[in-house]
Amino acid sequence: MPSNTPAKNPPEERLVNLVVALMATEQGLTKDTILSSVAGYREQNEAGASKDALEKMFERDKESLRGLGVPIETIGDWADPDDLREARYRVPVSEYELPADIEFSPAEVALLTLAGGVWSQSSMSDDARSGLRKIRALGNTVDEPIIGFSPRISIHEPAFGPLKQAIEQCRTVSFPYLKPGEDAPRARRLRPLALVEYDARWHVYGVDLDVDADRTFLLSRITGDVDVHRQTFPAALREGAGDRALAGLEELAARQRALLEVDPGTEAALRLGRRGFPAEQGIQVPYVDVHIFADELASYGPEVRVVEPAALREQVIARLEATLAVHGGAR
Repeated sequence: MPSNTPAKNPPEERLVNLVVALMATEQGLTKDTILSSVAGYREQNEAGASKDALEKMFERDKESLRGLGVPIETIGDWADPDDLREARYRVPVSEYELPADIEFSPAEVALLTLAGGVWSQSSMSDDARSGLRKIRALGNTVDEPIIGFSPRISIHEPAFGPLKQAIEQCRTVSFPYLKPGEDAPRARRLRPLALVEYDARWHVYGVDLDVDADRTFLLSRITGDVDVHRQTFPAALREGAGDRALAGLEELAARQRALLEVDPGTEAALRLGRRGFPAEQGIQVPYVDVHIFADELASYGPEVRVVEPAALREQVIARLEATLAVHGGAR
């Protein structure tokens, strides 16, 4: 029997397809046209994803692209510009024009693309973002091996900048860190060796000086300023640190899998399905941190149910009950 499960296209591929589609039109595309024809949305639409889930995905994608410096114009009804029910969207091609005498080799484009992918959301200036968009619009072929290795640095992690500086200068750091279940943050002293992104979250990996052992810390749990100290460490310690950090996170996720029942055609199905594996009863999704994963699952509400493990199910229920209490209970 044929399966209705759509192909798992990476989110980055969907964003590229959206930019290309919006650049290829002068009149703009309606939301319905985008959801039914642009690769990445079309497959989900054909597989039965709800219109509400697809529209939420599109809105998030728009915000992601605007955060990367892609100028998406919204064109409303000429008679009533505030009426966006039939709004059309486009990317002005003029934003991508470069002088005709500028040329880049494929290797140069690859390096610029990689650098832009790392800094587009962090410390890259608006002018630099605009220049990178124009370079990409030239249409040069990018070297194949470099595709897929560009991380994304989020401006929502204030600890990233100081930690990056400390790693580059081989200096020790200290910061307050709040672990789940603890009432107050504790000071941590670290030789920071690598910053790695795993499961869309940033981690710092290094040697915990208080226990003299390798440790990985989630940046979102750093609750205050990162202090960079004068004490240095050998640069050789950084070699292979990123690979070791990712291997540790992947090993942890492989040991922790949640069995979930997910309503088809929902936002939860779209997002969790990309990370999960089919099971006899729903899907299995690996995870690293039970508390963060419980936050995500609770945000989907009734769209997802945790079959096991029990500890994860209890965490999700606790969050849903807390939300219910805040809103005054059922009405």
